Amino acid sequence: MSTQAKLPSRLHHTAYVTRDLEATRRFYEELIGLPLVATWCESDELFGAVRTYCHTFFELADGSALAFFQFEKPEDQQLFGPEMPASPFHHIALNVDQEAQHGIEQRLRAAGYKEPELYVLEHGYCRSLYVKDPNGMIVEFTHDSPEAVKPALVEVRRAKARQELARWLAGDRTSNNVFR
Repeated sequence: MSTQAKLPSRLHHTAYVTRDLEATRRFYEELIGLPLVATWCESDELFGAVRTYCHTFFELADGSALAFFQFEKPEDQQLFGPEMPASPFHHIALNVDQEAQHGIEQRLRAAGYKEPELYVLEHGYCRSLYVKDPNGMIVEFTHDSPEAVKPALVEVRRAKARQELARWLAGDRTSNNVFR
């Protein structure tokens, strides 16, 4: 057996607690376009008590999913479902192409989303569309600049990753974003 760590093959799912499964379903399925592919209604003994919950999965193109829980009892909901942080730096980012990003943006705007719940950031190396979902979670739909994903540049970024981190940690705050 090899001692080399085998990398995970892909994200299976990332899970969050929702206050309202139906509002969450409408947002992800009807506005974003992610199909609801599984709903598990379960009761399990967790942490000394039986917890009854519903667990839904919205599929991404690679088969991974965004998953959401809603608990039957308000006390379980409170215990396991703290509010989402307001920080825009705590979010999930989903890779999309330019056409998909445009379509998502148009559907969200048609549904009444506008700043500050919906905004675009041009990072240079990618264009990001941010939206706050019904749970207060920020979801980013991003597509990379064709220049940023050229193999030679990707190789350089990978080779310099530790060096750039060390530079930052040592106090050098000079931008290394060549796309801005």
